[in-house]
Amino acid sequence: MMKALMLICDGMADRQVAKLGNRTPLEAARTPNMDKLAKRGVCGLMDTIAPGVPPGSDTAHLALLGYDPFEVYTGRGPFEAAGAGIELHPGDVAFRANYATVDDALVVKDRRAGRIQETGPLEAAIGQIKLRGADFIFKNTVGHRAALVLQGKGLSNEVTDSDPHEIGKKVLRVRPLLRTLERPQLLRAILTGGIRRFVGRRRRSTKTARLLNDFSRRAHEILKNHHLNIERAKKGFPPANYLLLRGGGVVPHLQPLQERFDIRGACIAAAALVKGVCRMAGMKVIDVPGATGSVNTDLNAKVKAALKALETHELVLLHVKGFDEASHDGNAAAKVKLIERTDKELKPLISAADFVVLAIDHTTPVTVREHTGDPVPIVIAGPSVRADEVRVYSERAAARGGLGRIRGKDLLPILADLMGKGKKFGA
Repeated sequence: MMKALMLICDGMADRQVAKLGNRTPLEAARTPNMDKLAKRGVCGLMDTIAPGVPPGSDTAHLALLGYDPFEVYTGRGPFEAAGAGIELHPGDVAFRANYATVDDALVVKDRRAGRIQETGPLEAAIGQIKLRGADFIFKNTVGHRAALVLQGKGLSNEVTDSDPHEIGKKVLRVRPLLRTLERPQLLRAILTGGIRRFVGRRRRSTKTARLLNDFSRRAHEILKNHHLNIERAKKGFPPANYLLLRGGGVVPHLQPLQERFDIRGACIAAAALVKGVCRMAGMKVIDVPGATGSVNTDLNAKVKAALKALETHELVLLHVKGFDEASHDGNAAAKVKLIERTDKELKPLISAADFVVLAIDHTTPVTVREHTGDPVPIVIAGPSVRADEVRVYSERAAARGGLGRIRGKDLLPILADLMGKGKKFGA
């Protein structure tokens, strides 16, 4: 039975940085083990979604597991909720939430509330809210992140976010996306008999927006008066006094990996979003104590868990998040340090699996502090791989590789074929 390890380094790819001698952090870091994989594998560039399209972490991981995000993606919320262990049902609408800091005028001062960690008491207090027209589940995930699920009849994910996505801007009021029909749409609806459907969708959209605004108002009242936030303010820490909502979606249908490729998979990740994508893909999610989404994550514990998972699973996805955090903070030095630390931990994994895939979900330049559409380097190493002439693992070196330039959704079919799991198309 062939075994494969897929190491996904979240946001590790970058653009050249002046302070690093116009090298990327990956080029500046010392990475003997990653380079070893490049030497014995086939390298290339990967457009996780499509050329020039900045991937979200959710759509990127869908693609890396062989799904077409344009076909199955409904929003980020369901994956965040599933990763938090919330059982989702048809008709549920899920949202991603951030604990944030706002002033008295509801202007966002910190979208992550100082990257707050201990939020258990806040979750319990939020859980006491009563809404008219729907039930809800609210659960913390990692750090400042949380998930909100609305349950009931007549709900919709066709609403706007409350998150302005920028510091210094006022919290947005959630609004229904389906308020009116433009003339061409109205004529089309009349001709196709779609007026009734549109009215129904608009009613559900309007109801959901009202529920979310009510929830946000009540949550703000609770949070700003909570003793934990009062103490944080006294100590000079940003209070987690608001919940920013975004990424609403309904439960998507994903055909499990075992049905598609006859591969039993396991996932080791700290980020709830990644756990959620993997869980919905039918993979076993393994929780690792000490594993976080920060640069201080316990890499050794993750590696040990991956080695153990390879004993019983054919594909193990190991996700490391901290590169993305360093990039969003604009911290090139921290990113280089984590790359080198990850490379050291990679050594025992290289010989533990028949195939090792070293992949990156998206580029997050430290100079931009946000995801971009730049292609990412990819390497597949294994016994039946046609090795190329690339000798180091980096953005520019991988462009010379024999794999060429592929899409994210092509990766798993390529790996499955190398593992002897490919299915012939045609006679």
